[in-house]
Amino acid sequence: MSVTRVLVANRGEIARRVLRTVRRLGLTGIAVYVDADAEAPYVGDADLALRLTSTYLDGPALVEAARRAGADAVHPGYGFLSESATFARQVIAAGLTWIGPPPEAIDAMGDKVRAKELAHQLGVPVLPWSDDPEQADAVGYPLLVKAAAGGGGKGMRVVERAEDLAAALAVAQREASAAFGDGHVFLERHLPAPRHVEVQILVDHHGTVHILGERECSIQRRHQKLIEETPSPAVSPEVRQALAAAAERLASAIGYRSAGTIEFLLDSASGAFYFLEVNTRLQVEHPVTEEVTGYDLVAAQLAIAAERDVAVPAVAPGGWAIEARLCAEDPTTGFLPATGRVEAFTPAATPPVRWESGVEAGSYVSVAFDSLLAKVISHAPTREEATTALARALERLHLGGVVTNRDFLVNTLRSAAFAAGDTTTDFIERHDPPRALVVSDEEVARAAVAAALWRAERHRREAPVLGGLPSGWRNARLPDQRVVFSAGEATLTVTYRYARDGSVRTSAGPARVHAWRPDGIDLEVGGVRAVVPVTVAGSRYHVQVPRGTLTLVEIPLFATDDGAAPIHAGSLDAPMPGVVHEVRVEAGAHVEAGAILVVLEAMKMEHPVTAPYAGVVTEVVVRPGDQVATGAVLLDLEPEATDDEA
Repeated sequence: MSVTRVLVANRGEIARRVLRTVRRLGLTGIAVYVDADAEAPYVGDADLALRLTSTYLDGPALVEAARRAGADAVHPGYGFLSESATFARQVIAAGLTWIGPPPEAIDAMGDKVRAKELAHQLGVPVLPWSDDPEQADAVGYPLLVKAAAGGGGKGMRVVERAEDLAAALAVAQREASAAFGDGHVFLERHLPAPRHVEVQILVDHHGTVHILGERECSIQRRHQKLIEETPSPAVSPEVRQALAAAAERLASAIGYRSAGTIEFLLDSASGAFYFLEVNTRLQVEHPVTEEVTGYDLVAAQLAIAAERDVAVPAVAPGGWAIEARLCAEDPTTGFLPATGRVEAFTPAATPPVRWESGVEAGSYVSVAFDSLLAKVISHAPTREEATTALARALERLHLGGVVTNRDFLVNTLRSAAFAAGDTTTDFIERHDPPRALVVSDEEVARAAVAAALWRAERHRREAPVLGGLPSGWRNARLPDQRVVFSAGEATLTVTYRYARDGSVRTSAGPARVHAWRPDGIDLEVGGVRAVVPVTVAGSRYHVQVPRGTLTLVEIPLFATDDGAAPIHAGSLDAPMPGVVHEVRVEAGAHVEAGAILVVLEAMKMEHPVTAPYAGVVTEVVVRPGDQVATGAVLLDLEPEATDDEA
C-alpha cells in the first residue's frame, strides 16, 4: 500500500505539525481551509490547499477535496472528525488510506460508553457510570456529564446536585454536537482531585502493542489540559507497569492499529487507578513523548497506515519533557475565551525549545475555533531543568494583541507547588497562581521610556526634512517632550530631552539610545543596557520586559470627544466575544441574582451570563445569532428597590 499524497483534514497547529512530517518524508502535503482560515499559516505550509464551502465536520466534503487534489491518504489530526468511525469509513470507501486506527476500533473505543463496557469486561478498574440519566443517583453525586464522541473538555459539565442535571445535560449535548458532530453524552462519578495520567500506545500493522511511557496532564481548567509532562512525577515503577499492562490489554482486545492514548485517573495516595477513556487519535500533548523518545509519532502513523514495519525505540525514555498550551483566553476573568489580532509573536532563540504554533504576527483569532494558539515543549535531563527552560521560553516570547494565558503559565511553572510535583486536577483552585504579569514599578517605568524613545527615534527617521536633528530640537528653550501611556489602570507620564552628546535625560533617569530598529531598541537607562523588542499597533506599544511583554497604550495629549453615548448604569455587558446562543428573559421580567439571562457561545463552548443582582429587565438588546464583542451591551437590568428606597 503506497502513501504519497496526504490530505490533512484539520487546521491550525496540528495541521502544521502533520504537514511538517509529511513534507520531511518527501510526500505531498495537502491542506483544506474555510474562509475564516484563508490567511492561516498552515495553508501556506502545504503543497496544495483547497477551500471548503462548508465546515471541517463535513466528511463528504473532505473526501471530495481529497479526490480533487489527487490525495491517496487522509490524516485527521485531532478533534473534529478524528474519532469518527463514519468519516474513517467514508475515506476508506473512496479508495483512500485512512491514517488512523480501523473504524471498528474507533467504534469500540472512540465511543466512551462502549470503551467503559469493554474495560470493565477486561478487568480494568472503572468508575461508576451510566448513559441513562435516570441512573444518576446510582452513579452518585458529584458526577460528570461527558461527551461520548470526543474530549478536550467540550461537552463536559460537573453536576453537584440532582436539580442541576437537566440543564447540564442540555449544555453538554449542544457542545458535543458543535465540536464533534455527535451529541451523545453519558454520566460518570466525579473524583474531585485525582491525577490525570495517560499511556501512549503505538500498535504496528502486525498488531504488536508498543508502550511509549505515560504522560501526566493534571493541570487543567474547564477539564481542558494546560500543562502536560512525561514522565509523571507521581507514578512509581509498579504503577507504571500496571498502567502499561491495562493499556496493552485494551489495545489488543479491539485490534487497534496506529497511535493512540489510554487515559486513567490516578489516586496518587493509594496508587489506585481507574480507566477514563481511549483517544483513538494523536493527542495534543504527543510532542512530550516524542521529545523523550526521539521518535516521530506522525511518521509512525504514516508507516503503519502504509503497512510498513516501524522501528520502535527499545531504550527507556530519556530525560523529562513538559508542554504548555498557549491559549487565547483571559485567566483574570475565569479563563474566558479572547479574540483579536495577534499583533506580536516572536519566539526567542534561547532557550532552545520546540514551538508548535498555529498563528504568527498578523493572525486573527475568532470565536469560531478552539482557543489553542501554540504549544511550547521543553526537554531536559531533569524535571527542574525542563521547567526552567519552558518558563524562560514563555517569558521571552514577544507576544501582544490578543489576550492569552502566557503569564499564568509562567507563574504556574515557577510556583513551589509545581516544583514539588503537587499537580492534581484541582491545582488551580488550591494554589491559585497569579493570573497576570507580575512586574515592578521600575520595570514599568523603563518599559515606558523604551516605548517613548522608540517612538521618538521612529519620528526622526520618518521626518521628511532635517531628519538628522535630535528628536524635539527647537531653536529655543522649551519644556521637555512628554508622552503619556496607560498600563492597565495605571497612567504613566514619560518626559525626555535629548542632549548634544546624544544622551537623553528622562523621567526614569539618564538614558542613551545605542541603536534603533523597526522591531526594537538597544537602550541604556540608568546605567542598565538591554535590547528591548518593541511592536507598535496603532496606539498600543508591546514592550518586552524580563518576565514577559507589557502593553502600553498611548494617550493623546489633547482630549477628544468621540461622540459615544454613555452606557446606562444598569447595562449588562458581554464578558467576552462570542455569538448569542440563547436569550432567556424578556423585557419586564423579574430575575433573581445568579439567574442565567443570556448564553454566549465561543470556541465551541457555552458560557452563561448571569444576573449580578436581583432586578427587572427593562430592555433586551441582543437576539440569538447576534455576534457580540467584549463589553457589548446585552440587556438593561434595573436593581430592585430596597424597602428603604421604596
